[in-house]
Amino acid sequence: MASSGGEMMLHEESLFRSFPLAELMDLCTWRDMENTTTVQEFILLGFPGTWHFRVSLVVLFALMYSLTVTGNASIIALVWANRNLHTPMYFFLCNLSFLEIWYITSVVPKAMGVMLGTSQTISFRVCILQLFFLLSLGSTECFLLAVMAYDRYLAICYPLRYNSLMNNAFSAQLALSSWLGGFLAISLLAFLTSRLTFSGPKVINHFLCDIDSCLALSCTDTRPVELATFLISIIVVVVSCVVTLVSYMYIISTILRIQSAQGRKKAFSTCSAHLTVVTIWYSSTIFLYVKPSAQNSLDLNKLVNTFNTVVTPLLNPFIYTLRNKEVIQALEKAFQKK
Repeated sequence: MASSGGEMMLHEESLFRSFPLAELMDLCTWRDMENTTTVQEFILLGFPGTWHFRVSLVVLFALMYSLTVTGNASIIALVWANRNLHTPMYFFLCNLSFLEIWYITSVVPKAMGVMLGTSQTISFRVCILQLFFLLSLGSTECFLLAVMAYDRYLAICYPLRYNSLMNNAFSAQLALSSWLGGFLAISLLAFLTSRLTFSGPKVINHFLCDIDSCLALSCTDTRPVELATFLISIIVVVVSCVVTLVSYMYIISTILRIQSAQGRKKAFSTCSAHLTVVTIWYSSTIFLYVKPSAQNSLDLNKLVNTFNTVVTPLLNPFIYTLRNKEVIQALEKAFQKK
């Protein structure tokens, strides 16, 4: 009997390696008939490939992580050290830079351990915690980008009243609302995900715990979680995206009415960096989360998640630095003093 049981487990493992992860629902169902033990930890697969390929990815991830933390921390220090940058726009930029540091930190250190094979397991509670922080920080970024678009709208469309409309108290309230809204929006989704039952395969075809991987492995009805994910995505991503788009419609309309070409160029330069970041962020975020079902390719989701969680936080400080004259001038002064 022990021999036949071992052969059955080997057969299940061979089936697991032969089929895509999204097709394991049936396997999960019939295995649950034999073993009702709830899964307490998962195994993260990371990226497939040879040892040298995975080591190369670890080196690349480590380099990008270092540049991201250094770049975003430098923006915060630069704004803090220069009184000329003590404006609502750079206050929101500091919030975004602070967020990006924690956003990439919630993913990359664990991902490097997964790819090296030294830390491939993750407990169920830590998995839910990572999912919660990852989605909460992502939601907060959506709200912050919408607030930054609204700030540029006031600055360009109402330049004479801007200082009274966007004062320090109001900008602090908008930033705090973005953080609270982002974390509160994901609390319900994290709670529903934590109530799912996992009794079958425990291997996640990813380098992090994301909502689609959890839904693919669950042996219970996932439709309530899928519906909650879709509705929260509509509220967070689509609504903030609409606010951003409407703001830029008014901004572009106002810029086109400026008579001088130099005036139009100056007005557009104040929001071009933010517009670039918005385009990059929302294109990947909408693909990942604004969908009625979780049946997208998990391998494709892995690639888009890499761009969203690793590449985008790296690009932001460079975009805001290279396309912002005030930041460039502040950097030049800082180097001249040294």
